[in-house]
Amino acid sequence: MAGGPEVAAWRVRLADYGWILATMAGGAGVSFYLLPMPVAAFAAFLAVAAIFIAVVDIEYLVIPDSANTLLFAAGLVLVVVEAGRGAYFDAVADALLRSLVAGGAFALLRFGYMRRSGAEGLGLGDAKLVAAGAPFLAWSSLPVALLIAAAGGLLAVAARAAIARQMPDRKAEIPFGAFLAPAIWITFLIERTGLLAY
Repeated sequence: MAGGPEVAAWRVRLADYGWILATMAGGAGVSFYLLPMPVAAFAAFLAVAAIFIAVVDIEYLVIPDSANTLLFAAGLVLVVVEAGRGAYFDAVADALLRSLVAGGAFALLRFGYMRRSGAEGLGLGDAKLVAAGAPFLAWSSLPVALLIAAAGGLLAVAARAAIARQMPDRKAEIPFGAFLAPAIWITFLIERTGLLAY
């Protein structure tokens, strides 16, 4: 075969990257189509970050701290941009509280499940991701994001079990961040397009 196996491997790698980049571009495009500036720019960043986190979590079962940090910083910048004059402190304080409550609740759930079952049901990176994404969402939107992520995870487990024709392995590791990160973006779009009534 012309070029040998190394060239073939690179073609596969480029095809994978092309699919990922196309998905990122699609998510960014949807964000700009549905939302006005400057919110659309933050939604597009959130889409790109969500897909990056999902790909890394699926491939390596880890969520990079750098990605969570950038996500958290972008969320705080959005909070400041949207805060009215003189309301910066209150807006940032509320965003930080959302992060603390959401991330803390996830961490408690993780440690509680681990203590009860002896297995790690959720990674610490998942708790960090919830905390990082919380500034993008209103209080009432946080449970919606978790519900979407949980539904996606359950469907993926069910589909994998159906394909394998066997019951799901309770000890099998599931890249929950691959569902949680896109769920944060989807919920942000739903919230900002007015589909979530408060």
